[in-house]
Amino acid sequence: MIALVPLLTLLAALGSGLMAGLFFAFSSFVMAALAKLPPEQGISAMNSINVTILNATFGLAFFGTAVLCLALGVISALRWAEPGSAWLLAASLLYLAGTIAVTMVFNVPLNDALAAVTPESPEGTALWTRYLAEWLPWNHVRTLANIAALIAFILAYARQAAA
Repeated sequence: MIALVPLLTLLAALGSGLMAGLFFAFSSFVMAALAKLPPEQGISAMNSINVTILNATFGLAFFGTAVLCLALGVISALRWAEPGSAWLLAASLLYLAGTIAVTMVFNVPLNDALAAVTPESPEGTALWTRYLAEWLPWNHVRTLANIAALIAFILAYARQAAA
């Protein structure tokens, strides 16, 4: 198992990088493009994205990286004296808190509320305005957390490789 730690670290870095890229795209242009649409079209488009993204490849990257982070976090705690363990723990916590927890606590409830509203209604228009104002800052958090996790995983791997 010990020999697998560097490989698992690289895979977690890859997963963090993939998620950072996905969230970066939403933060830098996807949500801006959706915000330019009339509310009913923006709601419909975002709801379509939220349904379509729930697929095997996204699940593997999102949840597979989380599983790796859980394992690597435990390994880093058990092997604290090993080179890179602090970076490994930091990276794992950044991903789990900044990606999984933020998604489940903030982004998913907003997505669920958006899915439940009638896009053409006044409530839909009001929710869309609130959605854009609240969802995007939490997505920025996810983007930055994944970039930080990616960097920490790379630093952990560099320490592991140098040992």
